[in-house]
Amino acid sequence: MPPKKKARVGSKTANSGETASSAKERVGAKRKTAASVEPGGNKKSTEPPGSSQHCHWLMKSEPESRFENGVDVKFGIEDLKALPNQTDCWDGVRNYQARNFMRQMKEGQLAFFYHSNCKEPGIAGIMKIVKEAYVDHTQFDKKDVHYDSTSKPDNPKWSMVDVQYQRMLQRFLPLSELKKYHLQHRAKGGPLKDMALFTRARLSVQPLTTEEFDFVLSLEDKEPL
Repeated sequence: MPPKKKARVGSKTANSGETASSAKERVGAKRKTAASVEPGGNKKSTEPPGSSQHCHWLMKSEPESRFENGVDVKFGIEDLKALPNQTDCWDGVRNYQARNFMRQMKEGQLAFFYHSNCKEPGIAGIMKIVKEAYVDHTQFDKKDVHYDSTSKPDNPKWSMVDVQYQRMLQRFLPLSELKKYHLQHRAKGGPLKDMALFTRARLSVQPLTTEEFDFVLSLEDKEPL
């Protein structure tokens, strides 16, 4: 993929301590040829029995301007949506656990686009993995804010995936609301009791179980808690 206009995505949240057709298809219709996905349709999981526990993801990026070494690392879901074919590579992740999760991703899997480090963090929309993990070129670019002098071309440390915009959620799901459900489920049982957003909060790339993904997706049709 050609180098990005700016260093963005996983990068934004990744560097701050690590800390972008199944659900509405599966979800309705991040870099190339996104079919427009309309609200409505089947929200139940179509993952086959025995599939990997982690077949959905949550990926964080910063939708508001923030400069690192003179470069604006802003990259929100609207930025992804505006790109050619609504697709981009999710580069700049510099946390090993987050990198390893990206290396587990499979083409066609869905991920929530989570807005972080902003006035109101939360889930804004859905994207799809359209290219599985490959070498993140920004680690070798001395002009990039995510340059890593310890990573060598013959033994690269960092990977990225390509993601494609699918659609916005019918309503933005703020972190504050998700936390209420998490606390309820932790006390009484429920799909969000162990959600990584709260148990591994600083990670910019997080796994979701099918149950977690489906429950969160169902909230877009409900009134705010």
